[in-house]
Amino acid sequence: MAKKSGLFIRQFVIGLGFLSGIFTAIGIDPQQEVINIVGGAVASVYPDPEISTLFLVLPMLLLIISLIAAYRKGKLLGLASVLVAYCAGIVILGSIVISLLLLTGAVVLGLVATNRRLLKNVMP
Repeated sequence: MAKKSGLFIRQFVIGLGFLSGIFTAIGIDPQQEVINIVGGAVASVYPDPEISTLFLVLPMLLLIISLIAAYRKGKLLGLASVLVAYCAGIVILGSIVISLLLLTGAVVLGLVATNRRLLKNVMP
């Protein structure tokens, strides 16, 4: 597996897609929890409303930045692989077999999306 493909699979397909789907299925958002803790600590030291607004907007900014980075690395096929991995994470509580099949499909899509030579061979 090429270095670029492996990095894309680990960061975006598994990290952004699959783990986010699992956290959605469970009903928690660890990123939001960390931001709330840090935001509370910062607000107690520096109670400025602008800082509080930053911590409200920060989760959406991080998601947008992550999606833009996934698009830059894998284009539309890469974003599709992240979406399929997210779906795999969501259905893991219902059916592990379907989740693993979706995750395998997402990994394959991620490999094809980041490997330009393979993509040229697949699409004439």
